[in-house]
Amino acid sequence: MNRQAQSAVLFVLGAALLHAGLTDLYLRYVKAGLRPLVLAAGVVLIVTALATAWYEWRAKAKEEEHPHREPRVSWLLVLPLFALILVAPPALGSYSAMRTGTALQQSYGYMKLPRSGPLRLGLADYAGRAVYEHGRGLAGRQITVTGFVALDRSGAPYLVRMALNCCAADAQPVKVGLTGQIPPVLKPDGWLQVTGTYTAKRTKDSVNGGPIPYLQVTKAEPVPTPHDPYDETWNN
Repeated sequence: MNRQAQSAVLFVLGAALLHAGLTDLYLRYVKAGLRPLVLAAGVVLIVTALATAWYEWRAKAKEEEHPHREPRVSWLLVLPLFALILVAPPALGSYSAMRTGTALQQSYGYMKLPRSGPLRLGLADYAGRAVYEHGRGLAGRQITVTGFVALDRSGAPYLVRMALNCCAADAQPVKVGLTGQIPPVLKPDGWLQVTGTYTAKRTKDSVNGGPIPYLQVTKAEPVPTPHDPYDETWNN
């Protein structure tokens, strides 16, 4: 690959990173907190591309003979980069979730809950409190959580959020079983806002044997896919 093609690839890749960082596209790849690094990487690549192109122009200006032409096929290397700009990959869903063991682990500590009233919790937060605090502060409270639907091989429903440590490549599911007034028809990967109450019922994940708590459902309604489909509350 000649330097012109190299600079073009670097420039397009840098532009793709800037595009992803300035829109919501980057959330399909990395957690929200890494946005500044995505933008910084884009700027560095664009500056490097411009410097490479300038160096090549200066070198050609000094040449007495016409330089040897590199195969034009090298420019085809630019084409896959446009997929990053034009096509946003879907967030990981039920297929991945039910083939990966729950990533639920005990937190170093939980924020103090209000003493009364309904609770709106992150799914991982509810699951951790239900398992490792045995529902302390949850019993008798109205609890609302949001996640996407996943069904196991028997058709049993779970509400799931994929948790990120860094990026989508290391995403792992946190699962909550649903019991009670469950809608008769559930579509895998459809997002639900579920309201219910704590129950001591648990099961073991069939993949890794990890604990999966349940929520006693009193109401469930479909909701749009959230702005960030990955669970930002994950902080093990």
